Amino acid sequence: MSRRTLHLPSWLPIDPYILALLGTVGLAALLPASGAAADIAGGASTGAVALLFFLYGARLSTREALDGLRHWRLHLTVLGATFLAFPLLGLAARSLEPLVLTPQLYSGLLFLCLVPSTIQSSIAFTSIARGNVPAAICAGSFSSLAGIVMTPLLAALLLGGTGGGFSANSLMKIVLQLLVPFLAGQLLRRWIGGFLLRHKKALGYVDRGSILLVVYTAFSEGMVAGVWHQVTPLRLGALLLVEALLLAAMLALTWYGAKRLGFGREDRIAIQFAGSKKSLAAGLPMASVLFGAQASVAVLPLMLFHQMQLMVCAVIAKRRARDAVTAVPFPHPAPSRPRKDGRLAEQRTWRSV
Repeated sequence: MSRRTLHLPSWLPIDPYILALLGTVGLAALLPASGAAADIAGGASTGAVALLFFLYGARLSTREALDGLRHWRLHLTVLGATFLAFPLLGLAARSLEPLVLTPQLYSGLLFLCLVPSTIQSSIAFTSIARGNVPAAICAGSFSSLAGIVMTPLLAALLLGGTGGGFSANSLMKIVLQLLVPFLAGQLLRRWIGGFLLRHKKALGYVDRGSILLVVYTAFSEGMVAGVWHQVTPLRLGALLLVEALLLAAMLALTWYGAKRLGFGREDRIAIQFAGSKKSLAAGLPMASVLFGAQASVAVLPLMLFHQMQLMVCAVIAKRRARDAVTAVPFPHPAPSRPRKDGRLAEQRTWRSV
């Protein structure tokens, strides 16, 4: 949607969706969901994610889903970024302790590097940017499933924890919330797929709305837990700077690294969004098991990184979507060619934008 349609000044550099994200964070800070309201918000967030996967399952053909599943090089690249490149950067940040980061904040920073990729926002941003959505679905799902085992094991190895995050309940939650709705959408695609394809704009609102709901729920949990009162403003600023550098490094690594590996534009978009993000929904329950009473401080880096990645990736996704329009009519006509009736017909040439 153009700025003219939104009646925004042409000089305003802020994407409208960023304003919506900031407004959601502000709402959670002023009116965080707690008690029964938190239960309702959490249930609505879970339902929104399930609906998102149902709609994607109904919209994607089975052949597209299988093509995404077969894209093993892409999935290995995302897994390598999530569980290899991220942890290595986290270990490199150990030199910042304790001068820049307190031991508790560094433990939280390293923990966020071990968390699997987020699914729903990676898929939504890949869709907005016109990337390979089927591959993003598979890559995000593989990352989450691998994270059930990899995150606790890596935390036990690098943080000295017990690795107790694996449980049958965690696996069942992923299956019920993500896989079952997607398969249900696939089964019903024959009857509702055409209708959904004709209403892509409505699906776009579902994508963005689900992200806003997850942001509000997660930020509300942090506000209720009081994690913002346990860190000084100076330490918080240092943490934000370190995480900005971490995110920038991973965004550059996934984008340009995928190019060096020979991936096309749509695959690079999926790799960038799935390989540079971390899941707050998966990280919060794991942190409660691995850190116990210190979970509220340990999860603070993950919460901040989660908000930062959504805002930055929203801008990138919109930019990638504009860049996807790679051909427009050139204003000057090309040399004419004769038609069957002997007259000259103009030929348009195309240029890349």
